[in-house]
Amino acid sequence: MASLFESFWQYLITNFSDFQLATIATFIVHESVFFLSGLPSIVFERLGLFSKYKIQKKINSPGSHERCILRLILYHTCVNLPVMIVSYPTFKYMGLKTSLPLPPWSVVLPQILFYFILEDFVFYWGHRVLHTKWLYKHVHCIHHEYATPFGLTSEYAHPAEILFLGFATILGPALTGPHLFTLWLWMILRVLETVEAHSGYHFPWSPSNFLPLYGGADFHDYHHRLLYTKSGNYASTFVYMDWLFGTDQGYRRLKALEKERKESEKN
Repeated sequence: MASLFESFWQYLITNFSDFQLATIATFIVHESVFFLSGLPSIVFERLGLFSKYKIQKKINSPGSHERCILRLILYHTCVNLPVMIVSYPTFKYMGLKTSLPLPPWSVVLPQILFYFILEDFVFYWGHRVLHTKWLYKHVHCIHHEYATPFGLTSEYAHPAEILFLGFATILGPALTGPHLFTLWLWMILRVLETVEAHSGYHFPWSPSNFLPLYGGADFHDYHHRLLYTKSGNYASTFVYMDWLFGTDQGYRRLKALEKERKESEKN
């Protein structure tokens, strides 16, 4: 399996330049993972599938789904892709590599963990700033047009917010100059995480049921359905930043009340 993947990687670096791989190919990987992982929650909503696992009972209209998709295509093409192209020299300067051999997992996994921790920290503070009155009104309110989120709303945002919070995602790789394989793996995992957090569904197999400190859909859905001044739950991936700074108290109280209600119903 490893040799097959290395053969595929050899094909990529033989037939495409570093610039093409780091920009166009990266864009294609992102779009493929994003839409393939984000579209199922729209299908679930429209067909009424897995309704018992839906966090909110409200259903988004087909028109709101279509508006989201069209704006995403526009923003991804006109904002994300140009940013990838413009930032290429920086990544190259910091040591981005495409050559074989591929980095060992002993290098890849610590880098990915570092990226998650750093991104979560930067995102938390950036997200809190976006919930100040002026920035929310003029920038972040676009993302909160969907009080009942679905997977694709994870990247539905004002162009300024895309740049502002996108910085949190690329900061780690920019600092470490990773192999392109590591960068792609980080991007795939980050996309899957944010799509799951915005999916609107909490399944028995959701990562938050198994991974300590992981927020997930239930944690972030609370953030979307409350007024911007009271929402809390600002972190992107983990829960400890909100716990440390007391911005999850409303969510914790709600969970405690739900637990009490379930226990009383049993009795």
